[in-house]
Amino acid sequence: MADNKSSKELRKQNKEELRAQMEERKAQLKRDRKEMSETLKQLLANDLKLYKKQEKKRSAEIIGVFAKHNFYANGFNPEELRTTLEDLGPTYVKIGQIMSSRVDMLPESYCKELEKLRANVKELDPALARAVIEQETGKRIEEIYSEFRDKPLGSASIGQAHYGVLKDGTKVVTKVQRPLIADMMRKDFVLLKKIAKVINIVGEGSEDDDSMIDLLSVIEELEKVTEEELDFRVEAANTRFFKENCIEDETKVNCPTVYDELTTERIFTMSFVDGVSIAKKDKLVAQGLDLDQLGDQLIDNYIHQVLDVGTFHADPHQGNIMVANGVPYWIDFGMIGRITESDVSVIQNLILSLVDLDSEAMVNAIMSFGAASPQTNRNKLTEDVGAMMDKYSAVTNIMDIDLGNLLGEVTDLASKHHISIPGKYTMLVRSIATIEGVIEQLSPNGNLFESIANKLIDRVKQSIDVSGTLKSAGKDILSTSKKAAKLPVLTADALNTLVRGRTKVNLELTGYEELLKETKSIVKNIILSFFACLLFVGSCILAGADLAPKTRHGMPLLAAGGILVSIALGIYVAIRLAKKK
Repeated sequence: MADNKSSKELRKQNKEELRAQMEERKAQLKRDRKEMSETLKQLLANDLKLYKKQEKKRSAEIIGVFAKHNFYANGFNPEELRTTLEDLGPTYVKIGQIMSSRVDMLPESYCKELEKLRANVKELDPALARAVIEQETGKRIEEIYSEFRDKPLGSASIGQAHYGVLKDGTKVVTKVQRPLIADMMRKDFVLLKKIAKVINIVGEGSEDDDSMIDLLSVIEELEKVTEEELDFRVEAANTRFFKENCIEDETKVNCPTVYDELTTERIFTMSFVDGVSIAKKDKLVAQGLDLDQLGDQLIDNYIHQVLDVGTFHADPHQGNIMVANGVPYWIDFGMIGRITESDVSVIQNLILSLVDLDSEAMVNAIMSFGAASPQTNRNKLTEDVGAMMDKYSAVTNIMDIDLGNLLGEVTDLASKHHISIPGKYTMLVRSIATIEGVIEQLSPNGNLFESIANKLIDRVKQSIDVSGTLKSAGKDILSTSKKAAKLPVLTADALNTLVRGRTKVNLELTGYEELLKETKSIVKNIILSFFACLLFVGSCILAGADLAPKTRHGMPLLAAGGILVSIALGIYVAIRLAKKK
C-alpha cells in the first residue's frame, strides 16, 4: 500500500515539477528591443512611411468598421464577428484564427465560424527574410547555411517558414517573423481594448443579458496568447519541453529538435521533418507502413501526454502530424494544454463512472469539473445524467463509445446546469475530439476511449491495494464500502450548497408538533442504526488487517473495540424502539 501511495504522490510531484520548470522557462524570456538594422530600414523604407501614416488614422478606421457592422445594436453574433475581423485586415484575421481554436474562451459556435477565416497573406520578400535572420544571428546567411531556399515552405500572418541546410549538413526549417507585425498587433490591441469596453457578443442560443460574453476579457486573454505567438522562443520552449518529457521512444513517436543558437524572439529554427501528412493514407500504404500500428503509437503517446506528463498538444489535427521514416512526428507547438494531477483524477472519475454505469459518481465528477452557480440544481442534473447513462447502458462493446462525443455531452450538461468549466478542460475536450477524429480516419480499429479507460484502471490498481485487506471480505462488502465512501462527498455538496444559500426550504406547519417530535426520534434511530451497521462492517474489514496491538486471539484491538461498540449501539437502538411500543 505504501509503495502504491508513494507512486501516486511521485506522479503528482513530477507533474508539479514539470509545470514549475515550464513556467520558469517562460519567465526567463524577456522581450528583446533590438534596433532595426540598416539593411532592414532600407528594405522597409516605404512600409515604414505607410505604417506611420496609417497609424494616425487607425483608430478612426477601426471604429468605422465596427460602426459599419452595427455592433452597438445587439452585440456580435458569430458571422458578424468573422466579417468584422475580415474587414479590419490581416492582423485581425490572424487574431480571429487564434480565437477559432480557443474554445476555452469563446462559445463553440463562434469558434466554428472563425475557422472559416483564411488570410490571403502575401509572401515576405526573400531579401527581408534574409535580413531578419542576419539581424537576429549577427551572421551572414552564407555563414549559417550551405543552402537556403528563398521560396517559403509556408506563409502566414505573423511569419513564414524557409527550408535550409546548415554547414554540417543538417536539414532545418527557420521560421521568420514579419517585420513590423509585432508592433502593429500590440498597438491594435490597445485600440481593441478601448472599443471592447462597450461591446458584447451574444451567447449561444440566447440574446438575454445574462448570456452576453464580456468581449473585453476575451480580448485581454487573446492579447496574452498573441504575445506568446509573437515570441518564437515560447514555441521553441514548448517544443523542447515536449521533446524532453513527452517523447519516450523516438523510434515510435517523435517531434522536431530545436536549434537554440538559431532561435530568438523573431526567428525559430528546428530540424526539418522530411515526411508526409498523416492524412495522406495512400502514400503511407505505398511506403509499406501499418496504419493500425501508427494509430496505436499515436494513441499511446497522446495518453502519455495527458495522463502522465499533464502537458498535451492542444491542436493535434492532421496537418500537425507528419510521418517520416515510418515514425509519426508531432509538429507546431504554438498551442499546448496543461492539466494537474487533480485534473486527471476528475477525468478518471468521469470515465470510470461510465464504465461502471454509476450515475451518482458521474454527477460528482461533473460537479468537480467547475464551479456551480446558484442556478445549479443537483437533482435535475442527476436526472439528466441518468438519461445519458441509460443511453450508454445499451452499448455492448466499449469500441462503440466515442470519447470526444462523450466528453462533449458532459460539457454540454455542465453548461446546461450552469456549471462553469475552466478553459483547460474545454481545451482538452477539443483536443481529444480532434485526435480521435484523426485516429478514426487513419486506423478505424484504434479506440481512444478503450485505451484511456484501461490506463485509468491501471492507475487505480496502483493506487489501491485490495488484495490484502479486502479479499477475505468479498465483493459485496467492497461494494458496500464504495457506496459508504460516497456519503462524505454528498454531505460536503449539501453543506456547500446550504452555506452558499442555494438551498431553499419553505414550510408552514401548525398543530404538528407531536408529529415532528416523533419524526425526529425516528430519524435519530435510523441514523444510529446506520452508523452501527457501518461501524460493524468497517470493524469486520479491519479485523483482517495486520495491525497492532492485538487481542489474545490475534484480532486487532481497534477492530475488536469497534465490533463491541457497534453491538452495544445496536442494543441501545433496539431498547429505544421497544420503549416506543
